Amino acid sequence: MYKTLEAHVRQQVAPAALRAEFRQHEFEAMRRFCLLIFCIGIAIWLVFDLIVSYLGNQGFTWRSGVFFAGLCCLTVVLGFTRRSHHFDVLNLLFIATITLAMRLVIDGVPIVLRPVWLVLGVSTVLYTVSVLPVRRWSFFCAMGISWVLLNPFYHTRLAALELEGAMLLAYAVFLSGLVSYSYLRIRQAKLHNFYLTKVLLEQAYIDALTEIPNRRSFMVKAERQLRLATPGQYLAMIDIDNFKQVNDRYGHDIGDEVLRRVAAHIKAAMSGFEIARLGGEEFAIFFQGLDESGAEQQVAALCRRVREDTGEHRVTISIGLARVDCGDTLSMALVRADQALYEAKHSGKDRAVLWTSRLLGH
Repeated sequence: MYKTLEAHVRQQVAPAALRAEFRQHEFEAMRRFCLLIFCIGIAIWLVFDLIVSYLGNQGFTWRSGVFFAGLCCLTVVLGFTRRSHHFDVLNLLFIATITLAMRLVIDGVPIVLRPVWLVLGVSTVLYTVSVLPVRRWSFFCAMGISWVLLNPFYHTRLAALELEGAMLLAYAVFLSGLVSYSYLRIRQAKLHNFYLTKVLLEQAYIDALTEIPNRRSFMVKAERQLRLATPGQYLAMIDIDNFKQVNDRYGHDIGDEVLRRVAAHIKAAMSGFEIARLGGEEFAIFFQGLDESGAEQQVAALCRRVREDTGEHRVTISIGLARVDCGDTLSMALVRADQALYEAKHSGKDRAVLWTSRLLGH
């Protein structure tokens, strides 16, 4: 099953909305890692700057102080950044600043050593950027900035047509190609895994027929609402009246269509509340923030909405409504709602009944 889904996902072209959701999800998951990379980058640069400044008898200049302050400011801004597209820009600013700072340090070493250190600096930057949650345009901009500012042929005695220069140029091309390919493949694999995870979660928590949450999803979300203990909580259980007769008379295809239509009414009318198909022709709604009158109005309006549906094979619904008090478990609320539903079914159908203690024996 997993391999079948994986093969299907790999054949799909991810829509723009999914790619945007993936980028935001990845950034949120890796934001602390990004902060760590920024901090480590500053620390490594500072150590080398101090080594070159003092062992090279050049002193720690005001330029180093400016770069250090700028890098620290960008890192602080990252701590408040919450959107992935903002990080794309922020990362480019950080790359531009730190590569300029690296150029400052490397220009302080003997000229014969500069090309190697410049290429090493580019290699480090490109590898780091390739594992960060940035978009393709941001990655390739970072690559361009790195090669321009850490150009091993600028302010050195290296010539591109000489042996050492030609070898270095070939290495630069190989390095850029390898890092680009690795970045693109890793991003594609992450996107496919994200898409596959969404597909599997939807299959686990979304009812395939009606495309609303299923029982598993409802139980998890309703339990969470119970723990929050917000005032005005009610649980409603819904059953389609005479649904078996619809199936027997018209067939299961029509029965499925009726289920989808009722589910669509519930989804449209109960926006903002937890809804689910519990199984068969049973649905559930978990209300919060309503008083008794408000909850009764909601379920009565839903009964009327389904009753007034002008589509083919019209049906009605019965609803059992139960108040959820502080300390009640979800099982207790479901039992009470089921008792109220039983009463609605046996008192004429096409109605909503609120649970009271007189229904305890049902």
